[in-house]
Amino acid sequence: MIKNKCLVFFVALCIAWSLNSCKKDSFITSPDASLRISADSIKFDTVFTSTGSVTQSFKIVNENDQKLRLENIKLMGGSSSAYRININGSASNELNNVEIAANDSIYIFVAVTINPSAANLPFIISDSISIRYNGNQRWVQLQAYGQNAHFLNSQSISSNTNWPNDKPYVILGFLQVEQGVTLNIAPGSRIYSHANAPVVIDGSLVAQGTVNEPIIFSSDRLDEPYKNFPGSWPGIFFRSTSINNQLQFVQVKNAYQAIVLQNPASNANPKLVIQQSIIDNAFNAGILSSNSSIQASNLLVSNCANNIYIEAGGQYDFNHCTVASYSSSYLLHKTPVLTVANYNSQVSANLQASFTNCIFWGSEGFVDNELAVNKQGANSFNVSFTNCLYRAQTNPANAVFVAGIRNIDPLFDSIDVSRRMYNFHHRTNPAAPGINKGVASSLNKDLDNQPRPVGLPDIGCYEKQ
Repeated sequence: MIKNKCLVFFVALCIAWSLNSCKKDSFITSPDASLRISADSIKFDTVFTSTGSVTQSFKIVNENDQKLRLENIKLMGGSSSAYRININGSASNELNNVEIAANDSIYIFVAVTINPSAANLPFIISDSISIRYNGNQRWVQLQAYGQNAHFLNSQSISSNTNWPNDKPYVILGFLQVEQGVTLNIAPGSRIYSHANAPVVIDGSLVAQGTVNEPIIFSSDRLDEPYKNFPGSWPGIFFRSTSINNQLQFVQVKNAYQAIVLQNPASNANPKLVIQQSIIDNAFNAGILSSNSSIQASNLLVSNCANNIYIEAGGQYDFNHCTVASYSSSYLLHKTPVLTVANYNSQVSANLQASFTNCIFWGSEGFVDNELAVNKQGANSFNVSFTNCLYRAQTNPANAVFVAGIRNIDPLFDSIDVSRRMYNFHHRTNPAAPGINKGVASSLNKDLDNQPRPVGLPDIGCYEKQ
């Protein structure tokens, strides 16, 4: 009896082993088959000082108890790509019917060869690897820098530093200027930040370009369609200890929050002096300032979800600025282009804000009042608009208006949203209402560095010549 029971158990064990072995030798064909890819993107940020070749890898893991057949693995750029791939030991840009054993994996090696001195290379060279199985298609994106650059990966600047404009700067992780330290950036410099890489200023930032060599802060994705995406990088943050910041002929593009200021400066100077500069296409805010101080002149803030948002008080002086927003496929113009308040959810404080010779305008549809002026509590509150052109059903009750132009189209030179063409100069035929309507100021140049005034000063950042 015991021998018979042992025989039955042994036969059952053999059958189970055989069935399990057969299962492992068969292929899973369900579209729900579990496939894990160890990376959804491969990025090469090595500094290429000459023709460079760098290799990285990722794994494709079959997490099923049966074999899995990959119908196709393909480098989409083919033989013309700067990339090459090796598929589980086979140096080929495309393979069909690649088998992965049950609970096993294969490696894909990716190499890129770039000559960064080639003048016609785009800044970023992209490609992708397609992986098809059981009716599914998965992708691994490839990205490499096609030009030589200064790469800064999670770097803190701890001593006074001068950046020349010899090569672009690529920021990965973050860039921090420490308290008591000044970063000086030369005219013509290009600073490109990755999607998760803010510029954090605890000390001082002095970025003074020229009309012919502006300094540009933008995302490192300069290829289509990404180069026009708002929110492509975090922005520039002037934190509590930051002082003596100066921006002139600077362009800040495509950020989430282009410029953020926290708390007043610890000295008598404005926390930020910004002149003859452009802030454009910010997903959340062009300027977001909380109880801080700004002196701005000849500034263009365009096409941001909140162009200028001031909260919790502070001291502000804006002269000859154009603040305008038009709905596009990326951002709808749904909030006033200017919000000024002496409070936020935590605190209220004194507010002194003057806006002189400025334009505040936006496309019609969602916003009837482009100026929001909000007061709370008994703190000192002085907000004035002098010789400004703006859209509003009624003037905000908490502000003083002198010689304003209300609800008259500023007649910008040309606006073509579908082609992303925005020219905020004054039209002459018919003549724009802001021409010769400003009040005299100390400014003798406009955003184009052209003479101001010509006759009487024009309202806005540009002077009609």
